[in-house]
Amino acid sequence: MSAALDEYCGSVFWNDSVLDRPDPDLPVCFEQTVLVWVPLGLLWLSAPWHLATLFKKKSPKNQLSKIYIFKQVLAGLLFLTAIAALAITLGEDYRPSDNSSTDGKNPAVFYTNPVLFAVSWIVVMLCQEGVRRREEAVDSASLFFFWLFLVVCEIFPFQTLLREALNQGEIVDLPRFCLFYIGFGLELTALVTSAIADASPEIKEKAKKNPEVAATFLSRITFNWFNSMAFKGYKRPLVQEDMWELNGRDATEYLSQKFEEVMNKEIQLARVKLQKKLSKKRPKQKTDPQENGLAKGVSQDVLVMEETDKKKKKKKKKKDKEVEKPYPKSWLVRTIGKTFKWMLLESAVFKLIQDLLAFVSPQLLKLMISFTQDKGIFVWQGYLYAVLLLVVAILQSVFLQQYFQRCFVLGMQVRTAIMAAVYKKALVVSNDARKESTVGETVNLMSADAQRFNDVTNFIHLLWSCPLQIILSIVFLWLELGPSVLAGLLVMVLMVPINGLLATKSRGFQMKNMQYKDKRMKIMNDILNGIKILKFYAWEPSFEVQVKKIREQELGVMRKFAYLSSVSTFIFSCAPALVSLASFGVFVSVSPENVLDAEKAFTSISLFNILRFPLAMLPMLISAMVQTGVSRKRLEKFLGGEDLDTNAVHHDNSFSTAVSVNDGTFAWERDAEPVLQNISLDINPGRLVAVVGAVGSGKSSLISALLGEMYNVKGHTNIKGSLAYVPQQAWIQNATLKDNILFGSELDEKKYQQVLDACALRPDLDQLPGGDQTEIGEKGINLSGGQKQRVSLARAAYSSADTYLLDDPLSAVDSHVGKHLFERVIGPNGLLKDKTRILVTHGVNFLPYVDEIVVLVDGVMSEVGSYNSLRASGGAFSEFLETYAKEENKKSDAEEDSVSDTQEFDLIPEGEDPQVDSPPEDVVSITLKRENSLRHSQRHAQRNGSLRLRAGSSVKNKKDSEETKTGQRLIEKEAMETGRVKFSVYLQYLRAMGWLYSTGVFIVYFIQNVAFIGSNLWLSDWTNDAVKYYNMTYPNHVRDQRIGVFGALGLAQGIFVFMGTLILADGGINASRLLHSKLLANILRVPMMFFDTTPSGRVVNRFAKDIFTVDEMIPMSFRSWILCLLGVLGTLFVISLATPLFIAVIVPLAVIYFFVQRFYVATSRQLRRLDSVSRSPIYSHFGETVSGLSVIRAYGHQERFLKHNHATIDDNLKSVYPWIVSNRWLAIRLEFLGNLVVFFAALFAVLSRDTLDSGLVGLSISYALNVTQTLNWLVRMTSELETNIVAVERVSEYTEIKNEAPWITDHRPPDDWPSEGKLRFEDYKVRYRPELDLVLHGITCDIDSSEKIGIVGRTGAGKSSLTNCLFRIIEAAEGRILIDGVDIAILGLHDLRGRLTIIPQDPVLFSGTLRLNLDPFERFSDADIWRVLELSHLKDFVSGLAAGLQHEVSEGGENLSVGQRQLLCLARALLRKSRILILDEATAAVDLETDNLIQTTIRKEFSHCTVLTIAHRLNTILDSSRVMVLDAGKIVEFDSPSALFQKHGHFYSMAKEAGISSIDYTAL
Repeated sequence: MSAALDEYCGSVFWNDSVLDRPDPDLPVCFEQTVLVWVPLGLLWLSAPWHLATLFKKKSPKNQLSKIYIFKQVLAGLLFLTAIAALAITLGEDYRPSDNSSTDGKNPAVFYTNPVLFAVSWIVVMLCQEGVRRREEAVDSASLFFFWLFLVVCEIFPFQTLLREALNQGEIVDLPRFCLFYIGFGLELTALVTSAIADASPEIKEKAKKNPEVAATFLSRITFNWFNSMAFKGYKRPLVQEDMWELNGRDATEYLSQKFEEVMNKEIQLARVKLQKKLSKKRPKQKTDPQENGLAKGVSQDVLVMEETDKKKKKKKKKKDKEVEKPYPKSWLVRTIGKTFKWMLLESAVFKLIQDLLAFVSPQLLKLMISFTQDKGIFVWQGYLYAVLLLVVAILQSVFLQQYFQRCFVLGMQVRTAIMAAVYKKALVVSNDARKESTVGETVNLMSADAQRFNDVTNFIHLLWSCPLQIILSIVFLWLELGPSVLAGLLVMVLMVPINGLLATKSRGFQMKNMQYKDKRMKIMNDILNGIKILKFYAWEPSFEVQVKKIREQELGVMRKFAYLSSVSTFIFSCAPALVSLASFGVFVSVSPENVLDAEKAFTSISLFNILRFPLAMLPMLISAMVQTGVSRKRLEKFLGGEDLDTNAVHHDNSFSTAVSVNDGTFAWERDAEPVLQNISLDINPGRLVAVVGAVGSGKSSLISALLGEMYNVKGHTNIKGSLAYVPQQAWIQNATLKDNILFGSELDEKKYQQVLDACALRPDLDQLPGGDQTEIGEKGINLSGGQKQRVSLARAAYSSADTYLLDDPLSAVDSHVGKHLFERVIGPNGLLKDKTRILVTHGVNFLPYVDEIVVLVDGVMSEVGSYNSLRASGGAFSEFLETYAKEENKKSDAEEDSVSDTQEFDLIPEGEDPQVDSPPEDVVSITLKRENSLRHSQRHAQRNGSLRLRAGSSVKNKKDSEETKTGQRLIEKEAMETGRVKFSVYLQYLRAMGWLYSTGVFIVYFIQNVAFIGSNLWLSDWTNDAVKYYNMTYPNHVRDQRIGVFGALGLAQGIFVFMGTLILADGGINASRLLHSKLLANILRVPMMFFDTTPSGRVVNRFAKDIFTVDEMIPMSFRSWILCLLGVLGTLFVISLATPLFIAVIVPLAVIYFFVQRFYVATSRQLRRLDSVSRSPIYSHFGETVSGLSVIRAYGHQERFLKHNHATIDDNLKSVYPWIVSNRWLAIRLEFLGNLVVFFAALFAVLSRDTLDSGLVGLSISYALNVTQTLNWLVRMTSELETNIVAVERVSEYTEIKNEAPWITDHRPPDDWPSEGKLRFEDYKVRYRPELDLVLHGITCDIDSSEKIGIVGRTGAGKSSLTNCLFRIIEAAEGRILIDGVDIAILGLHDLRGRLTIIPQDPVLFSGTLRLNLDPFERFSDADIWRVLELSHLKDFVSGLAAGLQHEVSEGGENLSVGQRQLLCLARALLRKSRILILDEATAAVDLETDNLIQTTIRKEFSHCTVLTIAHRLNTILDSSRVMVLDAGKIVEFDSPSALFQKHGHFYSMAKEAGISSIDYTAL
């Protein structure tokens, strides 16, 4: 081989002697062959791929860029140099020579190389054209590498030629010499240009929105394209508008589609397996695998379709025994794997390369040490090793960062896919599945569990990489130390079971912790949803105690968890020391020949260091896997749950009837008792059908059945055309009023205006600050009940569907409005007169105008017919009329409205059989009640961008809209701190920990670090023994001393780390306790106004996310930060000790480090903040969706909500992705610094090799090799700590909100106050917020003891404000209120509120026992409670319950009907028995029977009290002693009803509208 090459070149190919001298050089032949072939080989290998593009793609239209032309010209010039070289050779060989004797032809290489190059340059030109034709390509990595290799390889001939010329004093072969240097210059230029982006105009456009698109290869591996954001973030805090567009492959739409395709197949397989398993277990039960149509996303029907059957099986089993129901298991991980397989593969390759490179450094270190020991080695080898160390380190950094980038993006994509899947599933999930989990838990799936998956995917490759690293380390260690490595290995192996044990233990704690967290969040949700009730009843202390109790349990578990983890930390920090101790100890003890020298010791140490990482990561990985396992189960259960059966209702348009139900039997769940039985109903198009019946007869259930929300036991339902649905409790989105009515439809101005008029929304629009552009708070917080209902009706009317299902829409509105709505919208002449309408109603008065009446009795249709025929028949209907129309003759039409005003929620048969788990009420109200949880509306999403626009684009002109802004923005934008976290926040946290703890931690960790450095210095000294006792026997006492001290120092490290971790754990728990209790105490004491303007989601977020961060993240990142800081300082100390020259380098490195870190931290922190702010809207939108499910499904708007969800998630990703990149940007820069540290440590070791002992060289370089990682972690931890400490900042922000007046002041009223119950208002004025107008303008009146006062007035007249003032929910602007002569403004709030009683408008119950709901402080005996239950007609119901008073009320009181809830509120009032009772529209939500019960009880039981009734319907207050008529915040009339009626004023006109013709009552 060599001989052939010698001949080919005409010179010697290789000779060992060339390297064996102080100034080595490569032979010319080697330079002409190998160094030419390597780069060209690379080019030829990559060429086919580029050339393929030439044939596939047409040339793009745009003109050639300058840089492209320049690149081609360079290649052309190089081509000419090659031709020139060939010409020279030809010329030399074939020129007619005078001297024929010199016929020495040039060797073959002078022909082949120019030809090779010429062809290659043509290939290069073609490749560059190929790159230009590739879309999205701005440069080519393969070409860049080709140029790079070429230039590097040419450096050798470069210096060879120069040396030769200098040695000989003249240039022998001038033409070739010139051509070579010209070529080299061109190649160098080409290398530079190949690294410059050549972007087409389209790409440049895109790059403005997303620079990554136009990033070159170099810029991608160094993340240089991120610079612009880093600078921007450093100059000023970033905002959402600065975020770049997402790459297509990261967008939610794309990811969720990809994920779902795979998911459906996998669930399918899992179902089949489940089927087999079940059929083995129980051959009796037939089950049929059902498919999941989730991903088809084609039509809503499919969307909602197919998962039902599986659930039915689930339920059956539940009844057999209360165990977990079977659901398809273990498909989620497979789905993720299949969806993202390429990304996983790519990152795996990078990781593999990086792992292998990691083992090169210890070998180089070994060479380095032998270089310092053996002075015979040439100096150039030392420099070579130093450069190699640098190159290897740089390569390692680049691969590592690419690997991390891929993994983190993968994590982000997994999280996105899971969130999108959960949302999509929530849209189609069936009722049974929905009962399994509350809104809070579902939102948790989206936030916590998806995040868990995100975190675990980041490190998924460590599963194989850790074992690989361990095996490789052991192999290399064996080569160093021989079998004594096994001793060290044994120690490691022993660690594994211990950790396994700890992991399983901690898993239990983790589960417990989650349960307590869920429990605590449930109560918090309850508190936030019912905060007004808590304030009215002065019940806050009781709930505060409850939450604190759970919190203490939670902290108890956390403390145990922390202790456990400190044990594992101890084991881990001891591990490296023990391992090296065992190995070295055994090594020197085995035989006297074994001497520990520097080479062995430090190569081993750096291998042990490599080993430390996988060993430390494995347990973390295991515990992360464990936690993810929990999340996996939860997600699989939810996503594998069955869907609503879309076939429950058919939409077959060939039917002649608009609605037909054929012998239908419906239940709420698969195994529940049917609520509706044998329903047969045919409704022709365009008819108006009323559904009537007593409470609990199944009216709302019928509507739900038609919506397909109920489980169809048997029968066939068909509805022709589209549906519109008005639920009993209006569901209002957090959007503008206009958006709520349009509900995603196109705006048709004329129709829109008609609908506004018909639904009586005109006057409301005038009242609202921004007209129809007013933003409505979540749950419609800034609308009255009546307004919400009208908006809900307007939404239906605008949707112009074919069939309308109206579930008692007239109940929440005033009687005259009810009449208007019936006439203008629902009735025979209304907007909807040509549509099919099914109206559930209590308004007896509307019945004569309907086409048909369906009478329900206990879930069975008892009669159907027209008003007259039914009236004549004398069946159930006439009884119904009797009950409801006793006074019909007296006030024939009054009844109508008064009734129409009652809302009813009667889903469960109240009287007969209240089973404990009686079916929930109508789905809608369930959902509505479920509004809890992060009901944190889309607000943010809209607020950031589009609201500004909205205010401006409203119909009014710009100026008006500016003025309306203050009132219009009900919900303030979430405050986002910007800039650096103030130092005071850290101090605040340390103070919360306790100073003793926080200083203790520092000191202990510092001592640990000293011990660490000590043990290594001792080792370096030990290795010098090898030189000292050279060729002597090693004395035993020296050996034992060495081993003993080394062991002791190692153990000391472990013990100190253990102490530090314990101290930190205790301190952290102190801080958690303190911060939470301060937050809780304050939130319960802030004024009501805060809750009106702050979405509950935001508050929940403080208690969930931020407290979680304080509990778990901050102590962790605090600990890591201290350890990293001390680690870096220790390293620098050791290197400087070894090579004092190094100190000179520290300063410039520190400066660079400081700048990089400042840039990074500023940007990263802001990105994290943007991330958390843009996360809230995802959850709020989700909460909102879940609570409005029935409405969304009824209108078939699932697709639109899905799209909105995608957009919201995308907004969040826009700040997550740059954050991921920012970490890589930082890491690669820091690793370069670290690599320089290694390089300089090595370089100075080479420079001062004569004065150093080998032990110190080994020590300093092995330390330096470690510094890269530590530096990286230090910045990471600094910023992590800064990011996490923001939670403390956010929590403390809510602990500093101004409180309402103190609960108890020095002015305590006498115990029997108010003994008489006299009220007196003196010129009382009030406004809701300082910047708003007055709502009550100077009210003055006297109310005597035990008077019965009715308060009436149009919507917005200030009726409810009056009660808020009595309870000081809002404080007076001027004037005062006296009760029994005491000014209420001087009393403590609890003294005041505890002595008044209110029966509020909406009956709010808290989850907990019935007893807790009546008497949270346990002040009354059971006998008292039974007495009031009897008075409120609930005794039979409660005694019928299995648990009696201990019966658990579910979230929001869902397992009770609204009537029962209202009666419970009455029972609360009876229990308090105060002299003043306020009734706030309390009767509006109940049907007439319950209404009568309540009225009579109140008359009887509160006869001696002063009663203020705020009424919607005049006949409830006709028996009052006096009536107060309010209008626009002033009292306009105040007298007895009969006097006012004669007066023909406001009251008279209201009475007329309500159809009251005369007043026959006398005041009581």
